[in-house]
Amino acid sequence: MAETLTVEVMFGGGAELLFNKVKRKEIALPPLKTFLPDSQNQNWTLKELLIWLKDNLLVEREELFLKDDSVRPGILVLINEEDWELHGQLNYELKENDKIMFISTLHGG
Repeated sequence: MAETLTVEVMFGGGAELLFNKVKRKEIALPPLKTFLPDSQNQNWTLKELLIWLKDNLLVEREELFLKDDSVRPGILVLINEEDWELHGQLNYELKENDKIMFISTLHGG
């Protein structure tokens, strides 16, 4: 059986409020096929991580974090301190000890 995959997720700019005020959390993801048996992927990608976050950590207003199968516009995603657009966005394959940051740029007024 495959081992767990450890990644660190971070939330800022108000996104942490959707995750019970958690700003940083190290998570151990189970083997992907254990969590999503029907997944077409063999390894965790950012797309599956979003599903895991929704099912396991998100406690407030899903619509402020997710839209369809991605983050909603206004959520900046960084992978190891680099814009996720440089890494294939949802298709980025997670690696051991990756640091994934979600920063909300949405502000009320």
